[in-house]
Amino acid sequence: MASASSTRDFDAIVVGGGHNGLVAAAYLARAGLRVRLLERLDHVGGAAVSAQVFDGVDTQLSQYAYLVSLLPPRVVDDLGAPVRLARRRYASYTPDPATAGRRGLLVGAQNTFAAIGAADDEPGFIAFYRRCRLVTERLWPTLLEPLRTRTQMHRHVLDGNRPEADAAWRAITEEPIGHAIAAAVGNDLVRGVIATDALIGTFAGVNDPSLRQNICLLYHLLGGGTGHWDVPVGGMGSVTAALAAAATSHGAEIVTGADVYAVDPEGEVWYRCGGEECRIRGRVILAGVTPVVLADLLGQPRPPLAEGCQVKVNMVVRRLPRLRDDGVTAEQAFGGTFHVNETWTQLDAAYSRAASGGLPEPLPCEVYCHSLTDPSVLSAALRDSGAATLTVFGLHTPHTLRADRSPGVARDQLTEAVLTSLNSVLAEPIQDVLMIDAHGRPCIETKTTLDLERTLAMSGGNIFHGALSWPFADDDESLDTPARQWGVATDYERIIVCGSAARRGGAVSGIGGHNAAMAVLASN
Repeated sequence: MASASSTRDFDAIVVGGGHNGLVAAAYLARAGLRVRLLERLDHVGGAAVSAQVFDGVDTQLSQYAYLVSLLPPRVVDDLGAPVRLARRRYASYTPDPATAGRRGLLVGAQNTFAAIGAADDEPGFIAFYRRCRLVTERLWPTLLEPLRTRTQMHRHVLDGNRPEADAAWRAITEEPIGHAIAAAVGNDLVRGVIATDALIGTFAGVNDPSLRQNICLLYHLLGGGTGHWDVPVGGMGSVTAALAAAATSHGAEIVTGADVYAVDPEGEVWYRCGGEECRIRGRVILAGVTPVVLADLLGQPRPPLAEGCQVKVNMVVRRLPRLRDDGVTAEQAFGGTFHVNETWTQLDAAYSRAASGGLPEPLPCEVYCHSLTDPSVLSAALRDSGAATLTVFGLHTPHTLRADRSPGVARDQLTEAVLTSLNSVLAEPIQDVLMIDAHGRPCIETKTTLDLERTLAMSGGNIFHGALSWPFADDDESLDTPARQWGVATDYERIIVCGSAARRGGAVSGIGGHNAAMAVLASN
């Protein structure tokens, strides 16, 4: 390890050991470059980690990120990373709050639109996603290529005379997506099921003129061109382990417990590790941190911050809770995404209330049961007992709602809001089926935007490191350098972005890391 009085040189220094940093390090090391990755925590992975959260309860929970859609198979294959994903049996189940959950909409292996009086909406629902695929199937392969401009991408999507594709492009990229959703289906619940993909993790309404919600919807439907969200076998930590092993096998150096505290635009990085002050130099620095953190490291003014707006609650239950709907089984209902209080009207009311400074009542939530698709995250004894893992993701809880509150109070209030919302559609309180840990405590933990900011250095608790951007460049955007062409440029020639803040970044995709590495290699 280099001391502060001496400097060691590398071809590339990666700051931040999230999954994107690992991907970038692996690609560069595979190309023969000398690479050192510096991670502040004592482990790599960032938000893509698994842990035994509850003492005496043998489970591996994906504490932060939990599903995978945007990770291209090509990245996995290129790096020789043995990542395994499993397809969920159902797409979603949504209890109808108008019936207190006694009826609901199941989508997937079978559809139950008639059960909620929305049989006429089934063709429109299917057609909406078919039209979206006219866009996403063309966009998906381009995410691992240099940026196209908006006009170029539009032409690529059309690929000749495809009027329906042109209409889909305009609906997604030029006007609030709420218009297209409302035109496609009429039922309040069915509209809400579509709208959630435009709002999860993004603080906006479906008719927001900024089109932030459109970009969010696009990314949620982009994966594989189809929008399928899969379960990482072994938990999210297995993805990180595979990528870290790939990086080291190709020769990258990974240093954990390395707290970077300063970066120089000329390529020097200062950090503390094991009580020692260290200084190294790189021909290029790849920043896997948020734009706010990078500005702090450079000693520059902070850029505008797009705050996070979600809460995540992890649970282990003795068994799946009973439903009020006798038309579906618990295994069916929790076999995909379980929507709670996410009708079109409820989502709009929740956004309005949060925008006015209040906590939504009821809180729109989505529930995921990892262990139904991948039981390997449970010990054999827990599997045999019927136990299950549940993750609840709450929408429209912006970071600023809790800026003046203590973390403990905020966590308790958000936890209560999540449980109250969930219980409103169940036949029994979720608290009654929670497993108890070795200390006699219920197996439930809540992760707020404050936790993300303080633990993972995700500024403002934003899971995307900032506002998502279109996966193409503006027509007047300069693409005169490899870094700009790959969507990873900063204001400094020797510093590029390799994390979720990269153009086409966000989610567990590795795309930001891949594209940063391609920009570096194109510059050599």
